[in-house]
Amino acid sequence: MFAKPSLMTRVGVGKSLGAAFGLVGFFMLPQYIEGVGMLPRLGILFWYVTFGAFLGMVGVFDYHPILRMRMPWWIRGVCIGAWLNLVLTFFAYDLMQEFLTAVFSADGIILSPFWFVLEGAVAGLLIEFFATRWGGEGPATVRQA
Repeated sequence: MFAKPSLMTRVGVGKSLGAAFGLVGFFMLPQYIEGVGMLPRLGILFWYVTFGAFLGMVGVFDYHPILRMRMPWWIRGVCIGAWLNLVLTFFAYDLMQEFLTAVFSADGIILSPFWFVLEGAVAGLLIEFFATRWGGEGPATVRQA
């Protein structure tokens, strides 16, 4: 079940690394935003667990049929990670703005919540790297022995 290539290994690695990113956010948020509730903290934690699981599952697709090109792990990780955090930024714009203002002050250069898109690209790259390294990639991950 956890041999290479294996979809279960990919998803497990993705969820584990996503949980690590989520735990960092879970514990950092109240350090910078006083009085933040449990709901946004749990939302960040669960978002990154789902983020990692999704990246793990997407590793089955290593070829784009419309563009007719191979999709290596580093393209998948960066593009999907950036896209997922772009969506998160749209939903939690105010909270992210408050967080960045608290971390970098009101005069800081990194005040736009859209910087989280770059953070998602980096997280996606790291998760996809380890998921591919330990779980393989492509249709071979779902083939039965």
